[in-house]
Amino acid sequence: MNQNYIRGGAFVILALAAISAIAGVQIISPEQFAGLSMIAGVGSIELVTKALDNIEKQLENFATKAEAEAKFGKVSTDTQTAIDNIGTKQRELADRILQIEQKGSASNDQTKPAETWGEQFTKSDVYKAFAGGNTQKARFEVKNTLTGADANVAPDRKPGIVSGAYQPMTLESFLPSMPTTSNAVEFTRENVFTNSAAEAAEGSAKAESALTWTLVNMPVSTVAHWIKISRQLAADNAALAAYVDTRMRYGVNLKVEQQLVAGDGTAPNISGILDSGNYTAHGIADSALGSTLKKLVLIRKIMAASWAAGFAADGILLNPADWAAIEIDLMTTAAGQTLYSVTDNGQPRLFGVPVIQSVGMTADNVAVGAFAQAYMIHNREGVVVEMSDSDSDNFTKNLITIRAERRLALATERPAAVRAGDLTPA
Repeated sequence: MNQNYIRGGAFVILALAAISAIAGVQIISPEQFAGLSMIAGVGSIELVTKALDNIEKQLENFATKAEAEAKFGKVSTDTQTAIDNIGTKQRELADRILQIEQKGSASNDQTKPAETWGEQFTKSDVYKAFAGGNTQKARFEVKNTLTGADANVAPDRKPGIVSGAYQPMTLESFLPSMPTTSNAVEFTRENVFTNSAAEAAEGSAKAESALTWTLVNMPVSTVAHWIKISRQLAADNAALAAYVDTRMRYGVNLKVEQQLVAGDGTAPNISGILDSGNYTAHGIADSALGSTLKKLVLIRKIMAASWAAGFAADGILLNPADWAAIEIDLMTTAAGQTLYSVTDNGQPRLFGVPVIQSVGMTADNVAVGAFAQAYMIHNREGVVVEMSDSDSDNFTKNLITIRAERRLALATERPAAVRAGDLTPA
């Protein structure tokens, strides 16, 4: 039995009884009252509807009575009060009947509860075959009773931006630097020093040494690039705009790292470490390296030669792939067991000297020596990022051009301090 009908029937009986008492008239007969009482037993709403019709007839009778009284000058207070009360209860009863109908319809529309995964499995044909011994395996796809779509499920948007690759800048941080306020750097560099110092007897002539100089002029180079973004992007997405700024700075510094090693000095390129005249060839032939671990032997011999020339090595410059090959030799070659490389606070070392891995270094080449004595970076401007809406047709298209640039020069003050050449000499 639907509980909504029971409660609704009880309400209707009480409402009609109350209306009868208020109006002082018989709205429902004893037979109708008994019929309404049956609502709880049969759940029918038809009797309630008939009772409502009866109320409307009584209301119509009172309205007729009121019109008749009005012809004699005034409607009696009792008649007017009865009409008002019946009208109010009529509306309440009609609203209640509507609620009963709606709840009854919802109750009838209730579907069978969704089957659990276990119920779905035990009722499946594959389970029956497995339970009957007809198969040794049972595979069943559980049907999800909850469905959704991208239209009503909001995506979980994560903050920030997943960036691309960022290569570490190792060489520039290893070299000394100083600022400059000009578009060129000029310095006097020692060319040749002939050391003739020798013992001398008392009263005899002393030996004469020679020292020559070279005036070097190094222009400041500009490394730059640009990109366009919409004005709306710059205004509406601060995080993305900041990321573009960071990425542009990174692009400039990455190119500077490559130019510091391999720049050929032809304007507007930087004159890098491997540019002709900026280093001393190591001059060690393959025949002097023995038969095993030749790369390691070569590096150690270059270190010795640099030390003998007065420049204690403070760095070994290698391509990352070449450094990996050397470490693999150390780990896998029997002769390498007597040698070792050490990582000190993230800085790899070989023979106690820091190893500088740089993507700007040409593969199968090496540079060893006193880098701090050989080179000096002169910074005219750090990385400067500027924006403009006046470039080309930016203004009419609501675009902004972002330009990042840096100005610097690499001065090679002592070419003899660094020795370089093939890592696998002929």
